[in-house]
Amino acid sequence: MSNPMEQFTVKPIIPIEVGGVDISFTNSSLFMVLAVVLSTLIFGLCLRKRTIIPSVAQSVPETVYEFISSLLKENVGVEGLKYFSFIFTVFLFVAFGNLLGLFPYAFTFTSHLAAVGGLSVIALLFNICIGIKKKKWSYLRTFLPKGIPAALAPLIVPIEMISFLSKPFSLTVRLVANMTVGHIMLKIIAGFIVALGIGGIVPLAFDGCIIVFEIFIALLQAFIYTVLSCIYLGDALHSH
Repeated sequence: MSNPMEQFTVKPIIPIEVGGVDISFTNSSLFMVLAVVLSTLIFGLCLRKRTIIPSVAQSVPETVYEFISSLLKENVGVEGLKYFSFIFTVFLFVAFGNLLGLFPYAFTFTSHLAAVGGLSVIALLFNICIGIKKKKWSYLRTFLPKGIPAALAPLIVPIEMISFLSKPFSLTVRLVANMTVGHIMLKIIAGFIVALGIGGIVPLAFDGCIIVFEIFIALLQAFIYTVLSCIYLGDALHSH
């Protein structure tokens, strides 16, 4: 039975080193590119022949569009629709990253802290820029809400800053933990299937059930990640 953690190893495909810094194109990079390319191709093909009465293929991207639009309206408000493209892109990137990792010999980049953490930091910086754009430097009042005595500032400001900076951490850990645990279970049970030979039909059936469950988890985690991104965007726009 192979090591179940081996599937998470980042391996260079095209070694590149600049000034002593390793910036190789890895299997993680490859599947990030695939997630972007496949989501673009699939949505492009589905919308190639648009009609007033949508076909089954056209209904898929339209349903996803309405779904993300509803999330923004519920968690951010109508004002949040201006940032639809960013939230829509985040959802597709995470969803396709999760789903691609379920294929044999694929790599799940959403199981790595560096990949998901980088995306979460980008989302945080995006929210900061939006908040500053709307409120100018009064956005800094986020760390010292109105009505708080100035004498409590040395206590309140650090607490608010820690709470604010923990947002990308909460986004990252939830997604990474779910993707990692699920794939470890699949790998372990798959090892029993090979080891037991013909007697592996029972773990094979069990593994099939887990794969179906993992598909649900992959989409659910993309949904949760997107909802939290919407909530944090709403905080940047409406916090006092």
